[in-house]
Amino acid sequence: MLLVLFKRFMGKSGKADRVAERENEAPEMIVSRIQKGDTALQESFIASYRPYIAKVTSRFCKRYIDPSRDDEFSIALSAFHEAIGQFSAEAGRSFLGFAETVIRRRLIDYVRKEQRHSKSVPYSSFESQDEEDTVVNRIEQQQALQQFNIDSEADERRLEIGDFNMLLSGYGISFSELVDVSPKHADSRRMLIDIARQLAMNETLFEQLRSKKQLPIKELIALCGVSRKTLERNRKYIIALANVLNGSFPYLQSYLEQSDDNIKAEEGVGT
Repeated sequence: MLLVLFKRFMGKSGKADRVAERENEAPEMIVSRIQKGDTALQESFIASYRPYIAKVTSRFCKRYIDPSRDDEFSIALSAFHEAIGQFSAEAGRSFLGFAETVIRRRLIDYVRKEQRHSKSVPYSSFESQDEEDTVVNRIEQQQALQQFNIDSEADERRLEIGDFNMLLSGYGISFSELVDVSPKHADSRRMLIDIARQLAMNETLFEQLRSKKQLPIKELIALCGVSRKTLERNRKYIIALANVLNGSFPYLQSYLEQSDDNIKAEEGVGT
């Protein structure tokens, strides 16, 4: 569903699609060429995607964003440039999906910074006039901004889960399956988290997992000292955890850390 909506949205962007067609390459291929040093292509690529960046920013801010005057657009433009440098096609994600995630995170950082700043400057300094010469004060909007921040984080989590679900689909796994395959006992969960962490930290083994889409069972038996039966029975869970730990999924990583802390607490109570 997310992919269908994304394709419909990009179908309306016009200029961005024509650039990809003109280059006869997908955005991922163009980004790859840029990363190899084609700076001229980078300038034209970013310029052609300015309408897309503006749409993403306007959707995030829930208002029209003027590229010529709004700070939010400058932040989003910088984030798009950042995404070009950080993107990895091997992660199994589309570039534009990755770029939108980076843009939204940088805009969330900006909103939070503005909220902190509003608490340390004079009230009157936030007064300004809009296009209709109406005096507005951003301090008065603090509560709305706080709610906006909460809503933005919820949207960010949904996007992250969508990206993660797309990544898992390459392994024949769905996000909804993880609830069913998650071990019930704390000691089992802790063991599988440790296995996934060792897999994620081992560049050779993780690359093998990512390229072949199969768990390197033989190597994990030697590395972790567990049985083949344990690895095969928990294959989906281990693969999912390893990709969380090795990927760009801050909300899922935070959840996993909390889960790990809860397991330690449970073990502490039991001792």
